[in-house]
Amino acid sequence: MYNNRYAAHGGFAKRFKHAFHEHHPFMHGFRRAKYNVPINITEDDTKYEVHVFATGFSKSDIKITVTDDVLYITGSKTIAEESEPNFTRQEFPIKNFERVLFLNGKVESDNIAARHENAVLIVTLPKTPEAQTKAQVIEVL
Repeated sequence: MYNNRYAAHGGFAKRFKHAFHEHHPFMHGFRRAKYNVPINITEDDTKYEVHVFATGFSKSDIKITVTDDVLYITGSKTIAEESEPNFTRQEFPIKNFERVLFLNGKVESDNIAARHENAVLIVTLPKTPEAQTKAQVIEVL
């Protein structure tokens, strides 16, 4: 049976995860694993790149939309009832998923591109000129 090794710490891990997702520039609204897929987000000077690990979902199963500066990545497919597994544990979705990323005015939404490579959806989010500014170096006196 599943053992929550963090329970003895008064839910510290859960509070930390919640705090991280509340302050990350794109992460708000964490969802349970049954409807969630893992993502990696990379950044360079001109763009962010979101790698969505949607195992078992083809590019025709995936929909990407932007509404009110929010990126929605959803996947949906039908599985015959007789083919549905009888899970003892489920860590990734097999029918539906949804990821929501708040763009916070940092992305040129008209130029977002996506491609599907080796079962990974890669969404390229070009930065706005304001988001491309380099960090200012402050001299310590």
